[in-house]
Amino acid sequence: MMERRKRLVFVSLYLMTQVFLSSQQVLRIGGIFETRESELVSTDELAFKFAVTNINRNRTLMPNITLTYDIQRINLFDGFEASRRACDQLALGVVAVFGPSHSSSVSAVQSVCHALEVPHIQTRWKHPSVDNKDTFFINLYPEYTAIARAILDVVRFFKWKRLTLVYQDSTGLMRMQELIKLSLKIKIRQLTPGNPDARPLLKELKKDKEFFVLFDCSYRMAAELLKQLSSMGMMTEYYHYFFTTLDLFALDLEPYRYSGVNMTGFRLLNPDDPGVGSTLDRWALERLQGPKQESGLVDGVMTRATQMTVSSLQCHRHKPWRFGPRFMNLFKEAQWSGLTGRIVLNTTDGLRRDFDLDIISLKEDGTHRMAVWNSYRGLNLTKTSKDQRNNVTDSLANRTLIVTTILENPYVMYKKSDKELSGNERFEGYCLDLLKELSNILGFTYQVKLVSDGKYGAQSDKGEWSGMVRELIDHIADLAVAPLTITYVREKVIDFSKPFMTLGISILYRKPNGTNPGVFSFLNPLSPDIWMYVLLACTGVSCVLFVIARFTPYEWYNPHPCNPSSSLIHNNFTLLNSFWFGVGALMRQGSELMPKALSTRILGGIWWFFTLIIISSYTANLAAFLTVERMDAPIDSADDLAKQTRIEYGAVRDGSTMTFFKKSKISTYEKMWAFMSSRKNTALVKNNREGITRVLTTDYAMLMESTSIEYISQRNCNLTQIGGLIDSKGYGVGTPIGSPYRDKVTIAILQLQEEGKLHMMKEKWWRGNGCPEEDNKEASALGVENIGGIFIVLAAGLVLSVFVAVGEFVCKARRNADMEAAFCLLHGGAQPRPLQPRRGSSSSSSGTSLSTDLESGRLLGDHLE
Repeated sequence: MMERRKRLVFVSLYLMTQVFLSSQQVLRIGGIFETRESELVSTDELAFKFAVTNINRNRTLMPNITLTYDIQRINLFDGFEASRRACDQLALGVVAVFGPSHSSSVSAVQSVCHALEVPHIQTRWKHPSVDNKDTFFINLYPEYTAIARAILDVVRFFKWKRLTLVYQDSTGLMRMQELIKLSLKIKIRQLTPGNPDARPLLKELKKDKEFFVLFDCSYRMAAELLKQLSSMGMMTEYYHYFFTTLDLFALDLEPYRYSGVNMTGFRLLNPDDPGVGSTLDRWALERLQGPKQESGLVDGVMTRATQMTVSSLQCHRHKPWRFGPRFMNLFKEAQWSGLTGRIVLNTTDGLRRDFDLDIISLKEDGTHRMAVWNSYRGLNLTKTSKDQRNNVTDSLANRTLIVTTILENPYVMYKKSDKELSGNERFEGYCLDLLKELSNILGFTYQVKLVSDGKYGAQSDKGEWSGMVRELIDHIADLAVAPLTITYVREKVIDFSKPFMTLGISILYRKPNGTNPGVFSFLNPLSPDIWMYVLLACTGVSCVLFVIARFTPYEWYNPHPCNPSSSLIHNNFTLLNSFWFGVGALMRQGSELMPKALSTRILGGIWWFFTLIIISSYTANLAAFLTVERMDAPIDSADDLAKQTRIEYGAVRDGSTMTFFKKSKISTYEKMWAFMSSRKNTALVKNNREGITRVLTTDYAMLMESTSIEYISQRNCNLTQIGGLIDSKGYGVGTPIGSPYRDKVTIAILQLQEEGKLHMMKEKWWRGNGCPEEDNKEASALGVENIGGIFIVLAAGLVLSVFVAVGEFVCKARRNADMEAAFCLLHGGAQPRPLQPRRGSSSSSSGTSLSTDLESGRLLGDHLE
């Protein structure tokens, strides 16, 4: 801080003396400085003396001017003493007054200087409650509102979602008003006033995992904070500290260069500039007191003015300095470019309005300028900073990272070996190969550890996390390389790389047992409903054909064409014949009956077309149903699971699959989660291995990632995937929030994807011995088990026909016996002769005949002849 005061004091002194360059003069300037009990001389006073000495020594700057000074020391917060000492200095004829620093003292001195129209110059932050409008106040320190805007732009650039503000005194909150208004999650903490020990507060930061911290404090307190942060193990790559002091570059940052910590701050001057560097070296050699890390800067303004006389001023007379307004106008209107860049003062309030701030960050090789902030143009990244962003190996080379993972085939498995293995050699699998490839690209080394609780990571009802997610949150591990699903709730507490594998949720279930065709499998090509409809259709068509045939006159014909005068007519379509016609057409065999009328032919043609389609469809499906072993699964999709309760189903407890169903708003999945949550003790399993065992041994279906199902079904032929994917998601490498490794790992994964290595690794670990091929689906010889039912039907038909024939014989014999008995009654016991039916007068089996000359008793008379 002292050297910053030195450069600003020097600027002010040099600017002031330029107005007197036209004559040889001795100018007296006043300095009012506050002292502390712990120091004999304040750093501001040392800077003031050093600046005066160097200006007088360099006669080329102001050959006609010699500076002298009067220094007054006051106690802190003593405004009355400050105003009294200011009056004493004005009585000596000073042309300007420097200091003091505290707001109450500044107000008192500013009031005196304003009344007597003598310039009052400040080189530190101005309290906003002090009104400088149209006053004789000048401040070369950047305006606090501009600094607040610079802080706001840097926070937005880093895209911080949460932030902890640690301030030293109440003025810090005033400076941070713009930041507090920003829509961020901001925690505000205050350092204990007057106590340099901030370890209790830092302990709270560490406990609450507050990794993005903005320190608004003095230069001295910043130096103490760095030491205490280092002693508490808080100088790691996960912490990002932003110091608002303009002298961060001057702090001793050497011990923290290789810690990986992210440290950002402001810088008002550029020490890499040759002019600035030479000035700093000269001051470092000449300066025996005060901290060597303070920087210095010389700025000058060539402003000519006429000769001014300086006289003694008395506070009690209230007579102002007659050259005061002119002197102040020269100050405020002057614009010059020096070692601190452009210096432009506001002509109204005397504040510095146009300036540049370097945004610097700590790297392994020291501090670097990453951006430049201008009070008008805002933030502008430097070319060097843009190039560094594309350097993938920047902060990972030669680092050892802790990698947490979980045992899950084929991602991470214990390596089988006859020797005792240790360290990373204990494991193998897809994730170990991926980790090795990332290590080769990024140059880091790693140490693999299994997650302590054996869980992936889920949030409890109390908001606490478990598993690998918890270890990343607690910074126990740097990376989580495992089948860790990228989800919305996890993304809020940890960061993920781009997915290295895409997948979805599906159902793992036992492969259904095959069912051989039964002896009546020839009925399977048509459903029972269709068979019933076909029989009803055949019956209906036969009945309609019988009625139409009796109704239409064209179905009746003369059975004796040689006797046109015969009164006997014949119709072939009796009820039985109509049924026989329908069945014959259905069996593709036809019959001797042919319709003659147009109406009956239309009906017969439609029936033939119907039977053509039915028989063709039946024949097309018959081969498959007779030869193929069918797999009948009780469930085919998630909807089937949700509609039943006989088959129990679930997922890994506290895994991403469980979280998906828990958070889902789709009715089917809500119903499934209600089922699983009602049976937590049985439906949810600890890990995939337990779930697979339950699927094999009980009536249980497991919801899990499709890639795991693919791997398992390749090695266990009794398991299979049911249905398609329920959702779509990906596995990613997990890192703590704000980790500098996330983007670098993402770029490496994209590189592996483009090179095809991710696909090759999956083929290596997923390809198994394979399950036996399914039975040959080509046509094979049919056995009794396939078509035995046809023989049964044939045998049944033969037996039925025999029984029908016997029945017909018995019926006919009984009828003949009845007729013979009737004949005997009529002839008184005469020997009966065989009855011969009259031609054309009896029923024929092939049709129905009608005679127009039938009379009652005619048939009996013929028999009695």
